[in-house]
Amino acid sequence: MPLAWLYVVLIGYASLYPFTGWRWPTVTPWAFLMLPWPRYWTGFDLVSNLLGYLPLGLLVFAAQVRTGRADGAAFLRAVLAAAALSLAMELVQNGLPSRVPSNVDWAFNTLGAAAGAALGMLMHAVGLLDRWQRLRERWFVDHSAGALALLLLWPTGLLFPTALPFGVGQVLSRLQDTLAGWLTGTPLEEWSQTVLEAQWFGPGLPPAGEFCAIALGLIAPCLLAFTVCRPGWRRGVLVLGIGGAGVAATTLSTALNFGPDHAMAWLTSTAMAGLSAGGSASLLLAWVPRRAAVALGLMALTALVSLVAQAPEDVYFAQSLQAWEQGRFIRFHGAAQWVGWLWPYAAMTYLLGRVASREDA
Repeated sequence: MPLAWLYVVLIGYASLYPFTGWRWPTVTPWAFLMLPWPRYWTGFDLVSNLLGYLPLGLLVFAAQVRTGRADGAAFLRAVLAAAALSLAMELVQNGLPSRVPSNVDWAFNTLGAAAGAALGMLMHAVGLLDRWQRLRERWFVDHSAGALALLLLWPTGLLFPTALPFGVGQVLSRLQDTLAGWLTGTPLEEWSQTVLEAQWFGPGLPPAGEFCAIALGLIAPCLLAFTVCRPGWRRGVLVLGIGGAGVAATTLSTALNFGPDHAMAWLTSTAMAGLSAGGSASLLLAWVPRRAAVALGLMALTALVSLVAQAPEDVYFAQSLQAWEQGRFIRFHGAAQWVGWLWPYAAMTYLLGRVASREDA
């Protein structure tokens, strides 16, 4: 169920971005439901609305089945929940001048959720959901959904260009600039100029610092996985899977933003050395107890955030984002940006919650 809730948050972000220019609707909020089929539409819009809600239908159906509900009831609940969410998003869009509520969007979102729930019914009928549950019980401890959700989100955060490969969490400088802007014109403006606008960190990272940051960028999610994965060879498999997912996401991000010809430009000698060291260290740590993995994970995340905060920002991203598919993927890319910014802090919050847990003893 945590995955379903996370997906709801992503849908809300994509549906209401850019969250500016709010106004009171000048028409009845329900008026869009009675509009005829639009004169101008694209296949991309229809397919994206269909596919956007398909995972939600599948996730909600699987969560309902796990609680013991019959397939028919789980299917109905999944479709109704997705339809209600889509309708709520369309209604709220009445207050955003940059968004246009659409009954076509609502219909195709509902169809997508129904397709996802139907896929879930098929998977359940052939036993795939039960097999996944048994596989999960063999690989992971109880109450591991939070960590698994974070691990699935981690590659998404890498789709937004980072200052360093695997260097998620570069949000402190943005918070610093945002707070300084808020205080402009207030009695605290002078304080903000002397404190907030000061360079809290160094001008940049030396090669050794970049090496450590890249290595920690791989070690941190691996240690998070170790906190919920059963000891043994399975952890080694997870290290390989996490490393492969990170490399694939970073390569895809580089290709989308700078062109396919530059897809591997990020894999410099420093990056290769850092990833090799991070992977080797993760394999060596694969045998530590879960409670030790929690402590080491908190240390790795803290060091990663500190190092990434000192790395220079990507000066080419704004230009590449402006030209990327004429804004077609802008909302997804913005969501990936937020995931990349906040992932280390969400992971630290999760690990702090496990510190007091008796399950890792």
